[in-house]
Amino acid sequence: MDRPHTGRWFEELTPGVVIDHAIRRTITESDNVMFTSMTMNPAWLHLDFDYAQNETEFGRPLVNSMLTVAMVIGISVHETTLGTTVANLGFSEVTFPAPMFHGDTLRVQTEVTAARTSKSRPKQGIVTFEHRGYNQHDTLVCRAIRDALMHFAPTGN
Repeated sequence: MDRPHTGRWFEELTPGVVIDHAIRRTITESDNVMFTSMTMNPAWLHLDFDYAQNETEFGRPLVNSMLTVAMVIGISVHETTLGTTVANLGFSEVTFPAPMFHGDTLRVQTEVTAARTSKSRPKQGIVTFEHRGYNQHDTLVCRAIRDALMHFAPTGN
């Protein structure tokens, strides 16, 4: 069964392509508590309002950084890899230059920084994406560099 796709094929992901993703997402307290609890992360910084207010420089709980990176990648999927990827190959770098807080809205931009045909799979290619997440103040809150194995565009049947 052929499924519709919204991602881009390898040939469409040339170095220098920049995608400002249409989807944005406000991260709620509920999102943060649920994600932090589901992933078994007991860090007080994410769950204990009293601790965060009185014993941290932030004065309030931080959004779990793993939630931030997961949302950055998730937001990018619709316009980069949905239906066009073979597999995520890994991350070479993930940084969090500034924190996210409950109520912050995340927007994402993706840049293709490299692309090459796979040596072991000549009908597929490896694309390097740099995903950048910004809050509503245009502050960079997450930068993730990852490689994905991508399908070539299908040729006639």
